[in-house]
Amino acid sequence: MLSYQHAYHAGNFADVHKHLTLHAVIDHLLRKKSSITYVDTHAGRGLYPLDAAETVRLQEYREGVIPLWRGRQALTNEPLLSDWLAALASAQPDSSQLTHYPGSPWWMGYRLRNGDRQWLYELHPGEHELLAQQSFQEAVERIHGDGLKGLMQRLPVKTPRLCVLIDPSYERKTEYLEVAQTLLSVMRKARHAVVLVWYPLLPAGRHRELLEGVRDGGLRKVWYGEFTRQAPAEGQRGMVGSGMLVVNPPWGFDERLSAAMCPVVDHLGTPGVYRSGWWVEE
Repeated sequence: MLSYQHAYHAGNFADVHKHLTLHAVIDHLLRKKSSITYVDTHAGRGLYPLDAAETVRLQEYREGVIPLWRGRQALTNEPLLSDWLAALASAQPDSSQLTHYPGSPWWMGYRLRNGDRQWLYELHPGEHELLAQQSFQEAVERIHGDGLKGLMQRLPVKTPRLCVLIDPSYERKTEYLEVAQTLLSVMRKARHAVVLVWYPLLPAGRHRELLEGVRDGGLRKVWYGEFTRQAPAEGQRGMVGSGMLVVNPPWGFDERLSAAMCPVVDHLGTPGVYRSGWWVEE
């Protein structure tokens, strides 16, 4: 099934949570000089104009990135969030106007150094075509194909370190277990890799299959963070929250991220809750 296009949801609260988490992890990884291979298994189109027809249709960014952008002058006291907003401004044609929302390929790659590499997988032909039109550094490889299978085929990597983002649409119910199984396989081939997995919080609670699969698979050092926007009402459909797993999280990143998420929760209006901790400890 290849119907999902992230442009309909670009810049929503889940994007904020996901990309702030990714930014925090990478910020810690860059404190060491050794080179990194970044892998995005579900890259999308890379950059999303907020005036695109798909994005305007749902306008989910109005309850996500927009309140933070408008309140950015009041958020300078929180270093990680302030830095994330400054990076967001640098992705705009005019840094004073928010007209585009950068997807995960940009958040992973805008600070590539000499020796770093980036692989962007996208299976949807239309999304991959749009991704191919984006301007990236020479070290970025765009691959039209299945990111989970492609990642496994190319492990281990040649660089000393590996950072992976797994961020599928979960259109198919089986994807939760597929992601868990892929994650376990990745860690067997690259046990020091830092792997981030995004998952939606839905009323049906299907994400528990993913979480339980990770725990039962014997992984260690698995951290989670969940941003819940609302309690699911009876019969409700649609996403009520956003979750992130991080395997082998850099030391200290979680405290910085929790401090940054506090004002995020406050600025997004609808009563929300952010909680985090170890899903599986060492």
